[in-house]
Amino acid sequence: MLSQLLVSWSGCLWRGTIIRAVMVALVGGGLIATPVVAQRPNKNKPKKPAAPKIRLPESVRNTPSHLMDIQPVSASRRTELELAAAELDNLIESKLTELGQTPNALSSDEVFLRRIYLDVAGRIPTLAEAKTFLESNNPDKRVELIDQLLSSPDYVSNTYNFWADTLRLRERPQPNIVLDPFLAYVKDAIRTNMPYDQWVYEMLTAEGKVWENPATGFQLRDDGMPLPYVDNTVRVFLGTQIGCAQCHDHPFDQWSQYQFYELAAYTAGTRTRIKKGDPGFTKGNPANELINEAKKHYDKGRVPGAFQRMVRANTYNVSEVKTNLRLPHDYAYDDAKPKSVVEPAVLWGEVPTKSKQASPRHQFAAWLTSEDNQQFSNTIVNRLWKRFLGVGLVEPIDDFRDEHPCANEPAMAMMGKELVRSGYNLRDLTRIILYSQTYQRSASDYQLTSGEPYYFPGPIVRRMTAEQVWDSMLTLAVRNSMPFQRPGADQLKPYLDVDFSTLTFDQAKSQSEEFAKTYFLAAYNRSLNQHAYQGNVLCRASELPAPQKPDHFLRQFGQSDRETIDGSETEATVPQILAMFNGPITHVMLEPGSAIVDDVLAIEQTRDRVEAIFLSVLARRPASKDRLLAAKELSRMTNDNVGYGNIIWALLNTREFLFIQ
Repeated sequence: MLSQLLVSWSGCLWRGTIIRAVMVALVGGGLIATPVVAQRPNKNKPKKPAAPKIRLPESVRNTPSHLMDIQPVSASRRTELELAAAELDNLIESKLTELGQTPNALSSDEVFLRRIYLDVAGRIPTLAEAKTFLESNNPDKRVELIDQLLSSPDYVSNTYNFWADTLRLRERPQPNIVLDPFLAYVKDAIRTNMPYDQWVYEMLTAEGKVWENPATGFQLRDDGMPLPYVDNTVRVFLGTQIGCAQCHDHPFDQWSQYQFYELAAYTAGTRTRIKKGDPGFTKGNPANELINEAKKHYDKGRVPGAFQRMVRANTYNVSEVKTNLRLPHDYAYDDAKPKSVVEPAVLWGEVPTKSKQASPRHQFAAWLTSEDNQQFSNTIVNRLWKRFLGVGLVEPIDDFRDEHPCANEPAMAMMGKELVRSGYNLRDLTRIILYSQTYQRSASDYQLTSGEPYYFPGPIVRRMTAEQVWDSMLTLAVRNSMPFQRPGADQLKPYLDVDFSTLTFDQAKSQSEEFAKTYFLAAYNRSLNQHAYQGNVLCRASELPAPQKPDHFLRQFGQSDRETIDGSETEATVPQILAMFNGPITHVMLEPGSAIVDDVLAIEQTRDRVEAIFLSVLARRPASKDRLLAAKELSRMTNDNVGYGNIIWALLNTREFLFIQ
């Protein structure tokens, strides 16, 4: 009810304070042209009000005709996947019955609508989208909406955010490593629905420069850290934490230090720098020689940053050489001597027969992604299950061991088999989960920290991720939330790629100057300001520079700094409250020309306007008490626009807006 909604989501301010504060905020934002307090009537004939000044960038005010090519999900597989979803429901409900529990009731259309948009598209539905779904009498409208969203650019953008948090995607993990092509590659793998096993295999075995083979970015993300690379890889794709065994036998699990080094021996031959014998590498490192030459030509030897970044970026080249891995000098166990050579060995199972003669790096990738490696499929099943239900079948999701039992082993095994049978089609696995009644049931109020296992009578109530909050605010504010997309290998290669064997200083200088004007990070970020409002670039989180600065809205709401796996947060903080109360992003949606202002103010009847506000912000129609309180608020205002702005602002500052039910 609106009486509850007008209380802030933090629960610490009362309604009168909020309304007074929002009036100040709206005046400051430029939406309200008249004072908030009532004024005496002007005896003179009022002048015709001037047209409001449009301060939103033109690039975000027009609906784009086309964003990207995405192959729709297979309509012919729908019935097959619905049957799989029904089997999944039976396995979940059998476990509940065994424990004397009952599943939750199915969610209402309004709750489902908002949930599915946030979970798949990463944003709330628009007014038009909400009305279309809620007014439809099609009995298959839920399934059709799921398939529609999974075939949209929104799905690509939202799923990219999911993987960016897991893979710790940064544009510059180190100053001279340019990973933009890898970030675009991840997004493209999602767009094309690349088979999951193929995608992971490519990342684990890729060679070359990152703009020649963008998958090399996975290796370069942990450049200079060969042992943490192994730990991170196993944790992300096999849900197993072996990092402690890097220094000593694992204190809480079965892994020994020797086993860690056996596994690390597969990737010990990976090299990430150019080496003697490569083009241009004769007497010494060609990048150092070229920069030393440049110092003679630039004033006081100050070589521009773009020149240095371009040249040094070309020294990163992933390759594999034959080598041996030795135990550390302080190895202290009886099963081997310090500094002894370690032969490669996998943690469980064996390397597939067809790959046993391949290079060690390819053997490792073949074992990890093998369909016989059940832990590979279990881990991605568990990650997607948590993404959509809020809790993993195994928790923590990257620490499978006896102390962390699976809540429903038959359900996990069934989804793993379906994944393998589909050819590792992640969209079809997602369809099975979303088609299920388990996902579509009403949500439960459950905290993972309670210590009680959860057996999935429905999903749990979750707070939006930082990216979902940001992208939802943009949905209310702009009609084009993706005025640009992050650059990939094709865009960057002409400005970065050089051949050291033929490169002269003059050529390097000319090319670096073009780089400085286009994709050199400082210049590129400045170019994004054409899409900004009050310093905030109005584009979806997936396309923004990563990670954002600590004071950005996304970071305030818990976006990861991309240094740790799955490092995002959803805990409430004071900066979040202030950002919602009076931050620039809350102002932008109440600017003239914004999507919600144009859509709502174009509606003639007050009743219909109020309904449009509720549908736009909360994806539901107002109840009778909501309408009554909205009418009271409007009656207090001499300017109707102020009243509507107050209602919009109050709804944004509610638990109902920030949480996924």
